[in-house]
Amino acid sequence: MRTYPMPPADELELHRVLFALSDPTRLALVTELDKSGELSVGEQLAGQVPKSTLSHHNKILRESGLTCTRPEGTRCFISLRRDDLERRFPGLLDMLLTHATVRHTTP
Repeated sequence: MRTYPMPPADELELHRVLFALSDPTRLALVTELDKSGELSVGEQLAGQVPKSTLSHHNKILRESGLTCTRPEGTRCFISLRRDDLERRFPGLLDMLLTHATVRHTTP
């Protein structure tokens, strides 16, 4: 089974988290995950973003420590690492999502 590496909670870096959230598509993905809890890759921004672009954005989110990818059979499920982010950067995610204006445009 494929593994999806992500940094441990105590190694999350603020500049990487902020970089990942600086892109409107990634911010839209995080906002969507925050509302739904967990989504399969096919459910994310359904039909709005090409699969290859979505894979790229999911990789950046995972490598920054914002998300966790859980493989199950032939599908992958993405979830927000809310608890880890809250422990490492208290209040950051809530503040960013509260003030975020998500305007997703297809690239």
